[in-house]
Amino acid sequence: MQVSIETTSGLERRLTVNLPAEIVDKEVDKRLQQAAKNVRVNGFRKGKVPLKVVRQRYGAGVRQEVLGEVMSRSFYEAVQKEQVKPAGQPSIEAKQTAPGENLEYVATFEVYPEVELTDLAEIKVERPVADVTDADVDNMIDVLRKQQSDWKETKRKAQKGDRVTIDFVGRKDGEEFEGGKAEGHKLVLGSGQMIPGFEDGILGMKPGEEKDVDVTFPEDYQAEELRGAAVTFSIKVTASEKPELPELNEEFFQTYGVDEGGEEKFREEVRSNMQRELKNAALNKVKTQVMDQLFEKHQVELPSALVAGEVRALRGQMVQQFGGQIKMEDAERMLPDAMFEDQAKRRVVLGLVVGEIVKQNKISVDGDRVKAKVEELASTYQQPEEVVEYYFSNRELLSGVESVVLEDQVVDFVLEAAKVEEVESNYDDVIKPQKQG
Repeated sequence: MQVSIETTSGLERRLTVNLPAEIVDKEVDKRLQQAAKNVRVNGFRKGKVPLKVVRQRYGAGVRQEVLGEVMSRSFYEAVQKEQVKPAGQPSIEAKQTAPGENLEYVATFEVYPEVELTDLAEIKVERPVADVTDADVDNMIDVLRKQQSDWKETKRKAQKGDRVTIDFVGRKDGEEFEGGKAEGHKLVLGSGQMIPGFEDGILGMKPGEEKDVDVTFPEDYQAEELRGAAVTFSIKVTASEKPELPELNEEFFQTYGVDEGGEEKFREEVRSNMQRELKNAALNKVKTQVMDQLFEKHQVELPSALVAGEVRALRGQMVQQFGGQIKMEDAERMLPDAMFEDQAKRRVVLGLVVGEIVKQNKISVDGDRVKAKVEELASTYQQPEEVVEYYFSNRELLSGVESVVLEDQVVDFVLEAAKVEEVESNYDDVIKPQKQG
């Protein structure tokens, strides 16, 4: 096999491969001889069809099949010989494929970039430190009670936390606008479901009352024609309900899986869950800071094939969020590449940087941490032992956990070199979602 390689631009390479004719011709003859034993052709008994007839009928198709396999196999042998690492699938163009002639083809592909790691000591991280207090537990129990609350009809003035049933019509410059009208709409006041000012305008209204409320749509509102628009909503309250919180009794505790031990055991369970949530949230905030800075501090030339792969993966995830109801051809039209490119590029950069840290520092997956992570994931299920067994019997699921653990190990490695400052905080602030980058 003769191989030559050239750099066309940036990360793109063009590989020319020349193979002796007999490699393809011998394999084609072999497959045709095997086929002759089984094919049926009118006028001949099975296994007695002459090779010449088999070649006439099937030779072209068999040759194309062999050419594809030989080019694919020899391509990966060639890149190993040239010590290059393709990023994505190559584009292969056959130049010479005639029987009796050497096979020649050209493969165009991108390679992985060289990643020059920054000094990890330049990374600065704030680590939040907080405890779960008795007041935090009380607040969480109130939240859980509200989630299980019943609604009781009331004639009083609407208060924050009440659920009102309303009819409304929105007008801009005196004209009704699309999407601004509803009847029998149920709304919990203070939920933030509606645009700013709408819910506040209903506070103090009683069932049967009507009122015009002036509001302004946010500048980033999804409907372009309403961004920043001043509108008036004519609102009528048709019914109002106040929440009735459940008692802290055995029935309520059992709703959350506590069958014995009463309120004391229930509070222990709530605190334990909150502590686990607090720990994970603090770790995630630190991890986000590390990843943000690894991304910001590394300028990496990106293979377009890897970015395109991440775009497809992100689009697929969004389709799944829609319940998989969108066909892929429709998804590509409705969810164009541009929606995902920035996030895809970030993921590719971080993948390359994390991979280089792993490679240079010979970091391998810690089996004990993988087992602990699986057990943590399983602990939220009723029969955790079965979940653990399922994870370890499913290679794909386990591989996902291993990837997370390896990434966590890289974060720990970075933190050993980084400047880390502990910052006193509280439960609510730590668990508050943190925006990426």
